[in-house]
Amino acid sequence: MPTLYYSRNPNPRLAVAVARYLDAPIRLEWAAPFHPDQAARFRALNPTRRIPILVEDDGAALWEADAIACRLAQLVGSDFWRQGRDQPDMIRWLSWGKGAFVQACDTVQFELGTKRRYHRHLAPDQTLIAEGLARFHEAAAILDRQLDGRDWLCGATPCHADFRMATFLPFNDIMRLPLADYPALNAWYDRLTAIPAWADPFDGLDAPDLPPIPA
Repeated sequence: MPTLYYSRNPNPRLAVAVARYLDAPIRLEWAAPFHPDQAARFRALNPTRRIPILVEDDGAALWEADAIACRLAQLVGSDFWRQGRDQPDMIRWLSWGKGAFVQACDTVQFELGTKRRYHRHLAPDQTLIAEGLARFHEAAAILDRQLDGRDWLCGATPCHADFRMATFLPFNDIMRLPLADYPALNAWYDRLTAIPAWADPFDGLDAPDLPPIPA
């Protein structure tokens, strides 16, 4: 059975949410690839040592959350990774989202979340936060227009573009992005959080909490 190595950080969380939404036939295993005891093992699987990593039965390792989502959809024969005529539209939103909306959220989350969790000696950069917020508003307006009158980004059911676009939104208690300013976008995210696999992908798993953020 393939093994998906994960943590509670944003991209591993995304991969686990996809796996559980698809009910993929895999084993889920928490990992700390930057721990000295695990470094050599995970460097052999991914030269960056970053997770998620999916290791198949033949030992082949696949890394990067979007590639893993594609493979998981293949394993279960799901159109969560769109096929045929709908695939280019999904790829469009994946491509645009990672360079626009997702990147904007990542910038804010890194400054207010990652730095304070893992690099406490570094103060959040207020200039970068302001730039991230400006890009958020620009991208959110585009998404709000796309989602006006529709439930999901492309098609009648959720696809990987929806999950990818929302990668950092589970951390909005830290970022405090004004989703409510964009009603269609906000309603879309409410629908996404109604999906148990997205709302709590770690339910029942051995998944140590992220380091706390200092008050």
